[in-house]
Amino acid sequence: MSEQFIDVSPDSELLVLREAARLIGRSADPEPAIYGTLRMLSQLLGLNRGRVALLDKEDGMLSIRYAYGLTDEERARGVYAIGEGVTGKVFKTGQLALVQDIDNEPVYLTRAVKRNVLPGETVAYIAVPILQDETPIGVLAVHRIRSRNRPFERDIALLQVIATFISQILRINKLIAEHTAQLRTENEYLKTALESRGSAFGILGESAALQQAIRQALRVADTATTAMLQGESGTGKEKFARMLHLASGRRDGPFISINCAAIPETLIESELFGYEKGAFTGATQAKKGKIELASGGTLFLDEIGDLNLELQAKLLRVLEQQMIQRVGSVRDIQVDVRIIAATHKNLQNAVNIGTFRLDLFYRLNVFPIRLPALRERGGDIAVLARHFLNQANQEYNRNEKFGIGVLDHLERYEWPGNIRQLENVVKRVVLLSPQGVITRELVEEVLIDESFVTSISALYEPEDANISAHKRPNMPPSQPNALRPYAWVSEDERGMITDALRSCGGNKTRAAISLGLTPRQLRYRMVKLDIQM
Repeated sequence: MSEQFIDVSPDSELLVLREAARLIGRSADPEPAIYGTLRMLSQLLGLNRGRVALLDKEDGMLSIRYAYGLTDEERARGVYAIGEGVTGKVFKTGQLALVQDIDNEPVYLTRAVKRNVLPGETVAYIAVPILQDETPIGVLAVHRIRSRNRPFERDIALLQVIATFISQILRINKLIAEHTAQLRTENEYLKTALESRGSAFGILGESAALQQAIRQALRVADTATTAMLQGESGTGKEKFARMLHLASGRRDGPFISINCAAIPETLIESELFGYEKGAFTGATQAKKGKIELASGGTLFLDEIGDLNLELQAKLLRVLEQQMIQRVGSVRDIQVDVRIIAATHKNLQNAVNIGTFRLDLFYRLNVFPIRLPALRERGGDIAVLARHFLNQANQEYNRNEKFGIGVLDHLERYEWPGNIRQLENVVKRVVLLSPQGVITRELVEEVLIDESFVTSISALYEPEDANISAHKRPNMPPSQPNALRPYAWVSEDERGMITDALRSCGGNKTRAAISLGLTPRQLRYRMVKLDIQM
């Protein structure tokens, strides 16, 4: 290929700059704008075979992304490690490079364009860094005939201006891509919210585990069957109970909810069954209890495993006879109430150790529904996070958005506190975000704080112990500080986990303690790393 001598006038330079600015201002796509600019550099100024090499963040290599005058094969060969060749050194140092004779420069690799396709005359190579915020993101480079009647300084100055133009269009393109990705995610969120079977009841998500629980709940909703909701704290048991109520023939009746663990044992009976005037000091008038108030509708008993044995017997009578007696009365009152119970405890274990009645367990556990933990609901975390973000923006009068990588970061966290914890984290980052965009760094900082909430009680899951809480063995005082925070799973942990399991004879609880993990954390890692033991 022969090179032409071009008599370049200042008007030609101005034309190139003007047309480059026009292309960049008119096009949101970098490809035609950069290609057109490189073409003008070649045709009007004799700066040939222009190429733009950009860093690939996945493999850490520089590769030719845009070019004029290069074949597809030549572009494919133009791959450089940082610091390799002239192109790699310009990127690494952020300093321009002028090679006046490529045949006498050992650092010049002749990798993309072979020497035999270049003219026989002395060929020069100019490379300038493409900077964003003083940091190199790529390299703009060209060939030219050294003997041209034109100072190198003018070419270098022009190429530096063009590199600035290219930097700006790449920045604009990145912002557009981020905004488009955000709109796409929001559209997917809205579509999921509209199509989800549970969305009408405020339950968001399309994961298989969640949809299985929703199908089970809707199958039994319009019956008189007592349902038992089982799952960790924060998995949305009250929302499921409300869905069971609204999807039943009792939807026009009251829905009454009571948390059995949140009321002192001395008050829980009067809260449930009500009391007569004078039944105790301060009972100046009769009062209906929650069961009576729920007559004609649904009563949701959360954390039912915390009821004492005496109240369990009275609740059994309600289930069997639909009859109650207020505190301080001997008169039976007929009620018509459907009971939905929930617990995060292992009631079978409670029956075995004598803290829960077997007959009541059978009456409550007619139709158990297991609610999946958030870490089991693949893909739902992003949907829920966007929902909570919208709520928090309205509540705090903000207009925050998730930045690039934030939702992926949230998806990889274990969420020991489940949906309730996710909601709290989103609210916190909305309040802490100073710029209108919630960054990955801010989210990571908040999650690190969250990870240290884990207490020593997390070491003993109900399914791991056959002993009650007050009979747990004493742990060394330093043990709580030895717990590792909830964090992300790394492939590097595989060998450590398998060694611990072998040394503990396959006992997962002991292996977890030896690793400074909770049994829940260990099980999660075993699933993620596909460790079968």
